Amino acid sequence: MKDTQIKKLIEAEKKRQKRVINLIASENYVSKDVLEALGSELTNKYAEGYSGKRYYGGQTFVDKIEDLCKERALKLFGLNSKKWAVNVQPLSGSPANLAVYLALVPKEGKIMGMSLDHGGHLTHGHKVSATGKFWIQVPYGVNKNTEQIDYEEIKKIAIAEKPDIIVAGYTAYPRKVDFKKFREIVDSIKHTDPNKKTYLMVDMSHFAGLVAGKALPSPFDYADVVTTTVHKTLRGPRSAMIFSKIDSREINKKIDKAVFPGLQGGPHINQIAAVAVALKEADTAVFKKYAKQIIKNADTLAKELKKLGWKIISGGTDTHLILMDTWMEGKGISGKEASDVLEKNGIIVNKNTIPNETRSPMDPSGIRLGTAAETTRGKKEKDFVLIARKIDKILRSH
Repeated sequence: MKDTQIKKLIEAEKKRQKRVINLIASENYVSKDVLEALGSELTNKYAEGYSGKRYYGGQTFVDKIEDLCKERALKLFGLNSKKWAVNVQPLSGSPANLAVYLALVPKEGKIMGMSLDHGGHLTHGHKVSATGKFWIQVPYGVNKNTEQIDYEEIKKIAIAEKPDIIVAGYTAYPRKVDFKKFREIVDSIKHTDPNKKTYLMVDMSHFAGLVAGKALPSPFDYADVVTTTVHKTLRGPRSAMIFSKIDSREINKKIDKAVFPGLQGGPHINQIAAVAVALKEADTAVFKKYAKQIIKNADTLAKELKKLGWKIISGGTDTHLILMDTWMEGKGISGKEASDVLEKNGIIVNKNTIPNETRSPMDPSGIRLGTAAETTRGKKEKDFVLIARKIDKILRSH
């Protein structure tokens, strides 16, 4: 690279990544093959439109790449192409979610999603997001005592509010989700109001790799729409996909129009090629073993931290992530302080709000931990016992 300034910064970042313990729940390490596709000549090609229906010439190979990516996405999650469609053009998770709402939720309609401080995402209707400015959020949270989803409470809220879409899937909720119960909640709205159309959307961005690896239940038997990023447990590039049912409601066609021309211009074909590579890598026995190891490692980390006296939200984890209360009602350390001091000692986490948060989101009561990245590096249960003890020692000596 002739640009020495950028080259030095890239090299510095590579060294930083190698020398730290990465516990960011939304990060992972891609393969050299994914990087090769991402940095290929495909970045030169503008491909506005969809396969077979482009606005520019020279699309012979681009169409094949996008078609192959879609084929691999459906295959990985065991989906019939006559029943499910997938759009692989979204640039990232937030625009993917926005596209779904643009397609299916009327202006000033209701999005029922988990509140931010209980583990939901900004794009599940939070007021600071565009999704909370164009639509109305009907928030739900976790039970105060169990710190887990209370499906009966969600059902009461849903029947009373009759939202246009219910979002299941979170950014800081450590437990597996009962998608069947969410389907029953959506159906209960229709029973009370036969004319009301409510969709069930699952945002599986965080746990998509765990579903692909058969380590967590699949949402596809119950959802109308499933969105996901690719760069977390699925171990691909920064990108996203939208899966939608093919039925009389034409959900898939509406979503395609919302992505293009509704929100985006030409897709990033180099990104789509890299997604295709990651999807093929995930469709292996080795990846299934990896997905299961992620959960084993997270469970070990949570149990060891709990054993050392730290409060683990909901009492543990079923997934790759852990939400840890570091503040403990003023007896510990704030989330920001915890994140900062851990980083100084080579452990990377992120500060995070916890259910019934009493502090500012910029300096909350907890931190979020994830095991996907370090599992990619080959770490197992014994390693996470040592990581937990190191975290404990650092935080208690601060």
